[in-house]
Amino acid sequence: MKLYYIIAFLFVGFGIQAQGDDLLMEIDNDSTFVSYDTPAFKALKIINFETTKLVPNNQFFLVVSHRFGSVKNGFKNLFGLDEAVTHINLIYGLTDAVNLSFSRNSNQKIYELGTKFRILDHSYRLFPFAVSSYASILANTGLNEDNLPLLEFKHRLSYVFQVMMSRKINSNLSLQLSPTFFHDNYVASDFQDNKQFGFGIGGRYKLGKRCSFNFEYGMHLNRAKGAPFKNPLGVGFDLETGGHVFQLHFSNSQAMNINNVLANSTGDWTKGDFYFGFNLLRSF
Repeated sequence: MKLYYIIAFLFVGFGIQAQGDDLLMEIDNDSTFVSYDTPAFKALKIINFETTKLVPNNQFFLVVSHRFGSVKNGFKNLFGLDEAVTHINLIYGLTDAVNLSFSRNSNQKIYELGTKFRILDHSYRLFPFAVSSYASILANTGLNEDNLPLLEFKHRLSYVFQVMMSRKINSNLSLQLSPTFFHDNYVASDFQDNKQFGFGIGGRYKLGKRCSFNFEYGMHLNRAKGAPFKNPLGVGFDLETGGHVFQLHFSNSQAMNINNVLANSTGDWTKGDFYFGFNLLRSF
């Protein structure tokens, strides 16, 4: 928990410094608003975590994601390329501030219905942050009734609520904090409660006009000691190509739904146990 407070303090410190710079600029420009040419993040996800970016009104986005197997097995499974997990996400901009999404993940055959809301943008100088929220309901259709004879439909359901707060520190660097709550009606491990809490941090550093370096780290806040699961850590690159954003990354999580990313990541970076993957975003 100490790490949580340190990160939050540093992030707010960046915001206070930025406010000071904005107020100095305000003297020259005689305006209480500032216009950002680009959002803090170009893609809808940093790697696995949602960003504050939304799909514009009446636009339709398709996001196709793959996570391959662990690279630790080398040529035995072609560094994981033989073991692909696929996630397909359809997102529609109901308004500029409200998105609706529907996705399906081949891992555990999970269906997810979600919505993202813009709470605040960062054009107002007295609060130079963008704030959005994401909420979803998930159904794990992969649970087997033969192994779980008392299984009911309600046990397949999970719920996620996440708040994302991002800030463009300067023209190259953007940071985001993502406190998260999720509830799994069924948990298979004694190391987990049904109600679980997480905290994500992430960032984007612009390397060029169409390329950036991304990173994210998630902390599970109420996991029992001795659990075999790891906190998710991912690094990668965003590449913009016309109407596409192509994200290449490595992560110790093969899962892509937020609750599974935070609760069930098993890869260990120190042992070379991590996964290659990509997100391909296409707008229509």
